[in-house]
Amino acid sequence: MAHDAGTDTLAADGGEGVRRRDFINIAAVSAAGVGGLATLYPLISQMSASADVLAESSTEVDISAIQPGQAIKAVFRKQPVFIRNLKPEEIEEANKVDISTLRDPQTLKERTKEGHENWLITMGVCTHLGCVPLGAGEGEVRGEFGGYFCPCHGSAYDTAARIRKGPAPKNLQVPDYAFTSDTVVKIG
Repeated sequence: MAHDAGTDTLAADGGEGVRRRDFINIAAVSAAGVGGLATLYPLISQMSASADVLAESSTEVDISAIQPGQAIKAVFRKQPVFIRNLKPEEIEEANKVDISTLRDPQTLKERTKEGHENWLITMGVCTHLGCVPLGAGEGEVRGEFGGYFCPCHGSAYDTAARIRKGPAPKNLQVPDYAFTSDTVVKIG
């Protein structure tokens, strides 16, 4: 058989071998695939969270210095968080409240972790208009129920951070958190 230049070649066994056109097709598809991946990678990777966002996705707080009856403010996702070490009297007072009388009924047990009932951790944002209530800092007004007080519109929260008076519709939100040790809590 005579072959023209640039036409198919026959393998030694009489079947068709690899043609030049097949090689060019494979090379072109491979180059297009690599080019497509090189184009898509930056587009997809830019959608993942940046390092500063990942760093703020959780916060660890050392609570060893917080005495019973004291509270501190921490920051979680650029919002204040109140961490309060409840005194036994505050726990007793919160447990005495008839939850059927509350606007947003929750027990203190539902708002704390088992084994750590004295630690109340809530977001420090009033559920009315997003103000930061008073009561976590030393000497701040805690309101008539001994918890937190939002002076902007008069919302008053009890020692379990439950809304008791004022326009706020819900209790202070409890974020996801876990105790990594007896003295460290991880929020988020």
